[in-house]
Amino acid sequence: MPLILPGNVASAIGGGYEVANSCRFEDGDTAYLSQTSATTDNEDKGTISVWIKRSDLSRNQIFASSYTDSNNRTFFKLGSGDNLDIFFLIGGVEGNLVTNAVYRDISAWYNIVIAVDTTQVTASNRVKLYVNGTQVTSFSTETYPAQNANIHFFQSSKTIHIGKYAGGDTDIFSGYMSEFVFVNNQQLAPTSFGEFDEDTPTVWKPKDVSGLTFGTNGFYLDFEDSGDLGDDESGNTNDFTENNLAAVDQSTDTPTNNFATLNPLDVFDDDGRTLSEGNLNFATSSGNNGDITGTIAVSGSGKWYFETKVSAQSGTASSSARFGIVGVRDLNKSTPYVAGNAYYMYSDGRKEDGSNTTNGAHPGYSTNDIVQVALDLDNARIFFGLNGDWGDNDGNFDETFGDATAFFTSINTDGFWSGYLQKNVTNDNALTLSANFGSPSFSISSGNSDANGYGNFEYAVPSGYYALCTKNLSEFG
Repeated sequence: MPLILPGNVASAIGGGYEVANSCRFEDGDTAYLSQTSATTDNEDKGTISVWIKRSDLSRNQIFASSYTDSNNRTFFKLGSGDNLDIFFLIGGVEGNLVTNAVYRDISAWYNIVIAVDTTQVTASNRVKLYVNGTQVTSFSTETYPAQNANIHFFQSSKTIHIGKYAGGDTDIFSGYMSEFVFVNNQQLAPTSFGEFDEDTPTVWKPKDVSGLTFGTNGFYLDFEDSGDLGDDESGNTNDFTENNLAAVDQSTDTPTNNFATLNPLDVFDDDGRTLSEGNLNFATSSGNNGDITGTIAVSGSGKWYFETKVSAQSGTASSSARFGIVGVRDLNKSTPYVAGNAYYMYSDGRKEDGSNTTNGAHPGYSTNDIVQVALDLDNARIFFGLNGDWGDNDGNFDETFGDATAFFTSINTDGFWSGYLQKNVTNDNALTLSANFGSPSFSISSGNSDANGYGNFEYAVPSGYYALCTKNLSEFG
């Protein structure tokens, strides 16, 4: 199946340390954090830990780097082959580790720990790489720094960038970062930053790092201040400057509560379409079509809620957009949806079950309209709303949820269902749809969460319905 279900996520595990926020980086915005270190500390030892959720694959993406000149620089990146590439260069003397393993899951969080101590006699002990608590030992390139070498990232008076290459606006990262920690003057084990769950020992989850000794140049970015995303919480005040980042780039999608996003691996007829803002914005150009599903699928039971905003469009309003749910389709995505395998509303109020269309009377959406979807798998039905009101299944959107009528009442609850957005070809209409599964890419004017306190929605979540996140899945899914 092309659909990726979240794996190795701590958010399915109860109890323990909770991470509140992450920061969403977008390469199209050249979004990054920058800092210039001004003090000197030990330059041959240090540990970096960061949690990452990817949005884009198959291109170079640097998540942290430092730069003075072409002979003195460091970068840590996900390469074009989706492997990890750890690179050090001091005075032209190189160290480089490139993993054989690849990291292509765009629905899951990865914890990456890079632990360095160049005083070690054994070369392989000078740089240790861990992913989700397990040491990586298989490399296609394996060159370790010389013994007692200084590491550029650990030096004073150098530029550090988080989210791109510090030597230029290249290899920009797209996705989410959380719990970014740099500990100077210590080579630490991954257990300083995370732990395997006691009851689910294959699941690696974060630990509270606030008690660590960070060292003079150390820093801890928890991204909990939306007005100061570069705020250092280590006590060192080694703050970063935000570049092309705003308060809306603070996210509640974290390694302890993983929210659905749109799935770039499940796109049908993808000419002229782009994804951005943490895989929450889906844009199609004029004269092109495309559809996309969400990364989290639900089945069996539970009541689920999400919204979609019409963020931008050109030309006249079109009936071509669809909002709803679909079942899992074949791997090559060539089979169209058929009756009973899709349930959605058109932007003009019509409804369709994947094959059979029923006309409605809704006049069509406008830019900034928000469509609501409420899926009730306990009772095999789905409701649609618009701008806070709910539909009566007769072309009108003027009801409270309690008085709304389900658009479909015979959904197969044994199937797996994910959120769905689509645009058919309309020559005069380019369109951007922004999915909100609870951690939106756009500003919310009111702010509504579900009964568990999860999600940030424009309109009130109907009673008993929940955001599509792994905390809720573990309880209701």
